[in-house]
Amino acid sequence: MGREKEKEKLSEKALNLLRSRLSDPNFIFRPLSDSPDSNYSKLKFIISTSVTEACNNSILLLGPRGSGKVAVLELVLSDLLQQYPEAISVIRLNGLLHSDDNCALKEIARQLCMEHQLLFSKVASFDDNSQFMIAMLRECGLAHKTIIFVLDEFDFFAQGKQRLLYSLLDAMQSVNSQAVVIGVSCRLKLLSDERFKELIDTYLSFNFTIGHLVRFLFQAVSYMDLSAGFLSLGNFKTALSSNQRQPKLECIRDCSVLELYMMVCMKRLEVKEQASYNFYSVMTEYKSIHDSFQTSDYYAANVCLRAFEHLLQCQLISFIDNKGHNQSVEFRPVKLLISSAELHQGLKSYQQCPAILLKLMDR
Repeated sequence: MGREKEKEKLSEKALNLLRSRLSDPNFIFRPLSDSPDSNYSKLKFIISTSVTEACNNSILLLGPRGSGKVAVLELVLSDLLQQYPEAISVIRLNGLLHSDDNCALKEIARQLCMEHQLLFSKVASFDDNSQFMIAMLRECGLAHKTIIFVLDEFDFFAQGKQRLLYSLLDAMQSVNSQAVVIGVSCRLKLLSDERFKELIDTYLSFNFTIGHLVRFLFQAVSYMDLSAGFLSLGNFKTALSSNQRQPKLECIRDCSVLELYMMVCMKRLEVKEQASYNFYSVMTEYKSIHDSFQTSDYYAANVCLRAFEHLLQCQLISFIDNKGHNQSVEFRPVKLLISSAELHQGLKSYQQCPAILLKLMDR
């Protein structure tokens, strides 16, 4: 009887060990943590760099449901909390529970108060909680403490007015803030599509900062069909068209053919990595195009100068700085205020655009 009881105890211990290991995601992912190419290592490097170098960052974890996104994230956060116990504060939200902006910001305020042993007001408004969050980010930044916001089911936060996301982005613009926003979602299946990559490249050609890209992703998610449950290429195309600056495109349509030539010349100078250019630099490029292709659209210098001045008035180009007020317009360096993508789109929509200009832009 004693031996049988001993065997039962050993069997129960073995069964409990198997159960604990099967239900513990850390046991599954821990052996992969030593590899520098693992998702664990990459994620830990990004977050730890944000902590040690006191900089803001945003991360989006994408993958099918059950692929281990949250498990790896929790393992990374657990390790970093042990490594930097006084330098990290983690705020966790779930889109299924906190997709309402007021509810989400109130939950952020509640967790911040609990973390820092402050009194929490249940009757505080959205603006009150927003100001409180900004103040806490500033105070934590001055104390060299990073606040990590984990937004699980991220796509739910990107619906509607997205006031929470914009509040977080605005708060992260402060010099003193130290924050990392981590979105977790299973809604994207597009990254391998070449058309999607081209679309992202087009967007980055005229809005190239991380902040702009994050806002672009938020917009794409806001156009998602909830019944389908997945982001489509069409969502990103809609977001792209809403981001492209229509007033600039309208200005291009109102330009003369000569003014189009001058803008293409400026873009070609930028491609040639010419640091700065003025009216005479543009004229040199303009003459080069005429000599190479024997175009019929060639005008005298005084006519070109009037076109140059009109581009300044339309704010399609501007002076690089405020220096040189005493100089003539033609000697002052200028820069284009539109991107290659916008100029190319404007040329294509221009009914009488010379074919040579589109050809030059495609080079």
